Amino acid sequence: MPVDFKEFDIVEIRFKGGRKDFYRNTQRLPLVTGDAVVIEAAGNGWHLGHVSLKGELVRLQMRKKKAPVDSNEIRGVLRVATEQDVERWQAVRDLETGTMFRARSVVEELRLKMKLSDVEYQADRTRATFFYSADDRVDFRDLIKRLADEFRVRVEMRQISLRHEAGRLGGIGSCGRELCCSTWLTDFKSVSTTAARYQNLSLNPAKLSGQCGRLKCCLNYELDTYLDALKDIPQVSRPLQTEKGDAFLQKTDIFKKRMWFAFRGDNNWVMLSIDRVREIQDLNKRSEKPENLLAPVLEAEREPEVSAHVEGNLDRLDDKIKGSKRPKRKKKKEGGSTAAALPPAPRASTSARAESVTKAPTADSADSAEETTAGEPRRPRGAAARPLNRRNNRGRGESSRGPESGSKADGRRSDGNTLGPEGTGEARPPRGEGRPPRASAGGTPPEGAAGRAPRDENAERGSRGGRSSRRGPRRSGGGEGGNAGSTPASA
Repeated sequence: MPVDFKEFDIVEIRFKGGRKDFYRNTQRLPLVTGDAVVIEAAGNGWHLGHVSLKGELVRLQMRKKKAPVDSNEIRGVLRVATEQDVERWQAVRDLETGTMFRARSVVEELRLKMKLSDVEYQADRTRATFFYSADDRVDFRDLIKRLADEFRVRVEMRQISLRHEAGRLGGIGSCGRELCCSTWLTDFKSVSTTAARYQNLSLNPAKLSGQCGRLKCCLNYELDTYLDALKDIPQVSRPLQTEKGDAFLQKTDIFKKRMWFAFRGDNNWVMLSIDRVREIQDLNKRSEKPENLLAPVLEAEREPEVSAHVEGNLDRLDDKIKGSKRPKRKKKKEGGSTAAALPPAPRASTSARAESVTKAPTADSADSAEETTAGEPRRPRGAAARPLNRRNNRGRGESSRGPESGSKADGRRSDGNTLGPEGTGEARPPRGEGRPPRASAGGTPPEGAAGRAPRDENAERGSRGGRSSRRGPRRSGGGEGGNAGSTPASA
């Protein structure tokens, strides 16, 4: 703070029951809010109180209460209270409860129509102030004499209102909090039932009155807000006229701007907006009546679905997946229309296929092979797809094959006959010799006395590839010798 700064020399002191008063700090004591100080009492003696406000705020408070700053009636602060002063003040406060009950019994003996609510002793125990409330004027001269003789103090009677009485006693309000008059409310303003009517409250005295028996002070807290909101609410002094009858106002929600109406004898309330109420009032002024209280409902335009705002439908991915799952079909070959139009050829016998592998191809069989290659016939399946050495030697031992026998690796001799069992050298006719030969792809019987089937180069390559992949590399002696020993048959 600046050196030449002078603080406001008046402080506010709080006493018992929330009573406050202003005192001048003539000695410039360094006071802090909440300090216990000894002040000069009215008349003679001293009293103890606590600092509640200091500085420039006290100037504003005095201006609000219209208290003169330069008044000579403002007493001064003597000193900061010591421990002995506080102990003496506590001892005097302990006597107040017994004094109050004894004074009430004296009031009953004198049959005075007054209510004694509180007693406050001065800190030096030279004066006692009795607070009472009464409806009419009370003659308490006899009461003062009896109280002064009994307690040996100077008696002062002070009448207070019911609200001040509730503030001095304290309590808990209907809101669940401590009473406003005993905590922060210092001055009381008049409260009327008009404030309750503006707020659309039920005019029930039991609900609108506080512990003091008067209207609650909190009715004035929100009154200004309600008055501002009521400016937009239309005044309904007469019922609304419709073709169904007259509708009477039942309830008004001021802040939501809604009004409820009901017909005579009907318990169903109709909620209307303030604009609709004004519209009906204007129609009634022109001697017109609407069909109903509610406004005619217009068919609202349907808002587009969410799927219309996005690109495509939300189920487009599911449709795309379902469209991709087509039934499996047999793919048509690109070989030409001739091969597709021909009927499927019958399967050749095992012996005919064996001869087509072992014997060399002729000129006619070469031409037939070219036709079947161009038409891309079906690949053999099942037993026909296996190599011949796997079919003929199923269940036999591997001892029949070897370079000593001079035969091919698949157990056949160079002349086309199959070796006998256990390599005895006895020649067996090839299997299926008496069966009819297989017809060619073109539908013409094969040439030659033995009825040989045309050689299929693709099948031979497949059989050689399968034999080499399963049996390993062929031996040079047996493979080449077998092919060399087979001579082409002449027509």
